[in-house]
Amino acid sequence: MRILFTGPAAAGHLFPMVPTAQALRAAGHEILFACGQPLDQLRSAGFPIVEIGDGRGIREMFEERLGGKVEYVDQNRSQEEIFDTAAAIFAHASRPAVDDLLEAATAWGADLLVYDSFHAAPPLVAARLKIPAVVHNFGVSAGLPMADLLASHFTDVYEQHGLAGPARATALNVGPLGGDPEGLPMRYVPYNGGGVVPSEFLRPADRPRIVVTLGTVLAELDGVRAVVRLVEAAAEVDAEFLLAVGGADLAPLGTLPANVRGLPWVPLNELLGRADALVHHGGSGTMLTALQAGLPQLLLPQGADHFINADALTATGAALRSASDSVDTRLLDRLVTDPALRTAAHRLRADNAALPTPAALVPTLESLTTTS
Repeated sequence: MRILFTGPAAAGHLFPMVPTAQALRAAGHEILFACGQPLDQLRSAGFPIVEIGDGRGIREMFEERLGGKVEYVDQNRSQEEIFDTAAAIFAHASRPAVDDLLEAATAWGADLLVYDSFHAAPPLVAARLKIPAVVHNFGVSAGLPMADLLASHFTDVYEQHGLAGPARATALNVGPLGGDPEGLPMRYVPYNGGGVVPSEFLRPADRPRIVVTLGTVLAELDGVRAVVRLVEAAAEVDAEFLLAVGGADLAPLGTLPANVRGLPWVPLNELLGRADALVHHGGSGTMLTALQAGLPQLLLPQGADHFINADALTATGAALRSASDSVDTRLLDRLVTDPALRTAAHRLRADNAALPTPAALVPTLESLTTTS
């Protein structure tokens, strides 16, 4: 069977699909990813990639749609309003990819199309070619309504192709929180890209180790402003703080306290394997990676899907939530000392582990090509 995976050119949308693709490839199926620029983050996954689109990067397309700089932080609107805006932006970014994705799926002979809900082209292609499709979720938010929302900004493209609307799709949920009510449940297995893991992080630390990260997008667009207050408060906490913020400029943080240090890129799942807690922005991949590690979390939601993620995770008792400017020493102490947080985090890890693995879902995904 030939299975074509596609999504926006962003780690948060592509990385959750990699374990599923790996499981299908291990079962003997052919895998091809179709993606626009930039391709660098996906290359390390080891799959063949066909480039789609007009060569412009996703950020350039966003700026064109917005008429200026992309602003990631958005705390003055509801989650629904943020998603409505995101749907229009992602639909715009999908337009140059339609013809290329259609050609790739046709020429390669795709039997199944697996796609991220924030890509408007795949459901059109699936409808045009009459092949089964799977919406691959990446966290709490439901994929099928989001795919329909993007399609509402794509009606003219559907008309150009003589189609009434998108193809019906099967939803694939990832992890134990949220997703589509009728979706297939699957364990979250982290894929955070390749990278060198310093050997010291393979061993437990002498005191609590708290990892701080802002994901792959927020640190690039907004720097480290979200954790300025946190770093100040960390100086009075008996713990080691690791700033996993990639190549972000740390200058806004001033002179770092002795117990705080910046790190180069390290795969998050390995970094969290010997950590005691995680502080982050609320991104789906970051949250689920900590969930499968059984760690208490402190979420500082900034925009995107952070608010719905924070609502879902704090409701389980496994996480705390705060505005960036409200972080204090007492909150950080509680993060590593509250036994109720750790108990709830361990329970969530068990809930995730009880779900079918990507390998266990392979027969179900295979059956979609015979029952559609």
